[in-house]
Amino acid sequence: MTALNEPLHLSHGAPLLNRIAKAAMEELLAAPGQLPGDKLLTLYRRWAAGGAGLLITGHVMIDGRAVAQPADVVLEQETPLEPFQRWAAAGKSAGGQIWMQINHPGRVIPRDLADTTWAPSAVSIGAGRFSSLYRTPQPMSAQEIAETVERFAVTARRAQQAGFDGVEIHAAHGYLLSQFLSPLVNRRDDRWGGSLRNRARLLLDVVSAVRERVGTDFAVGVKLNSADFQRGGFDTGDARDVIKMLADEGADLVELSGGSIESLATAGPGFAADGRTLAREAYFLELAKELVATSPLPLLLTGGIRRRTVAQHVIDSGFAMAGVATALAIDPTLPEQWLAGSDAQTHPARSRLRNKTLAAAAVQAVTLRRLARLAAGKSSKTPYSPAVALLLETLVRARRRRGYRKWRTAA
Repeated sequence: MTALNEPLHLSHGAPLLNRIAKAAMEELLAAPGQLPGDKLLTLYRRWAAGGAGLLITGHVMIDGRAVAQPADVVLEQETPLEPFQRWAAAGKSAGGQIWMQINHPGRVIPRDLADTTWAPSAVSIGAGRFSSLYRTPQPMSAQEIAETVERFAVTARRAQQAGFDGVEIHAAHGYLLSQFLSPLVNRRDDRWGGSLRNRARLLLDVVSAVRERVGTDFAVGVKLNSADFQRGGFDTGDARDVIKMLADEGADLVELSGGSIESLATAGPGFAADGRTLAREAYFLELAKELVATSPLPLLLTGGIRRRTVAQHVIDSGFAMAGVATALAIDPTLPEQWLAGSDAQTHPARSRLRNKTLAAAAVQAVTLRRLARLAAGKSSKTPYSPAVALLLETLVRARRRRGYRKWRTAA
């Protein structure tokens, strides 16, 4: 039996202090210039003090032309590094580690943020009436694919220079690397399409390039869907085989999640199309268990964990780490309490909106409002109406969009 407070030794980098990770959440708190500012520093100091052995940041974009939301942080070759150095120091201020999650959204870029979006193939997003928020993507050329690999490697190296302990390459939730993995989105007939090996080529090239750039004293993780929860899409068998491929490229840890904007498994119970995700907590656990026995890499499981007993059950099921996200937007001290034996827990927001996509957005808006309060040094336990939170986030986004467009125009 492995206890939550037992250290974890990975193939590269320093040992993690315990088995609890703060999983990535999109904070939407970038300062002007798409940089980490005082709000993110305050937020990560609070999470660092909360006791998790590993903090994984919300996704940082590798290309300023391609952001999922206007308040996303961007780290490119010419980006000032000092704000990121302060961010890394904040995340490590209590002795734990901080990894930067790095990402390219591909076709998941709202049309009001870019005139062109990219994907393996010209396949539009199918999200019902919300599909019109996204453009039909442009299929990527071989040159654009090579440039993307280089951008991932550059961002990883710059994260290392800033003092982060590792990076997590985002290949889940329907973003670009996940799009290449999906046979529903990737309809190419060249070396990046067709077989699973070809569809995984971009991800494998990214991991290889990152590992070459950062050396052996730096952790490289990958976030991967256990399944996309779409008929004919990336499934658990594919995940099993990709994990084995990742081990050969020097990855240290794979975080398992699931779903995408087209199949809202990450929104929690009641949103996913696949009934196997509807467990009350740790809603990817039963499906992901199929991968534990065959994985050559340590696995981190994320999705709905908000109690110590559930986190311990995840570890007892063979996972190396338990990832906690939304619960830490409510109470950032949960890891410390769990490690001390407390059964402290939180209760997630629920929305009564009938449209699942809108309801998921409203629940996410509550989390974003809570993160904003934590970042302001306030309590996040104040109850929020999901509908009101969604309205507030819509207004805040409009202001942030103007800031992003101004930054892009000046770039």
